Amino acid sequence: MRVGTLLVTLHLAEGNSLKDKRRVVKSVLETTRRRFNVSAAEVADLDKWRVATVGFACVSNDGAHCNRMLDAVLDHLDRVPEVEVGGVDLEVL
Repeated sequence: MRVGTLLVTLHLAEGNSLKDKRRVVKSVLETTRRRFNVSAAEVADLDKWRVATVGFACVSNDGAHCNRMLDAVLDHLDRVPEVEVGGVDLEVL
């Protein structure tokens, strides 16, 4: 069994409250979960208005599949207009 994890720091272009941030982050997480069938959650920077650290996980019997899946998630995040991808940490164990 292989487990892939992706930790991404997202910078929100707009938003003047935690409510605005949560709306954007919730949308990004739900869309990504549905489209790629991965686990997703906001894991850090919960009280910052314009920064969100989100984590994604994929379980497979093939490490290369986990890597491809999480690369596709990262490509998807790059195309979301409301956020800018900052730091990225991808691991397949």
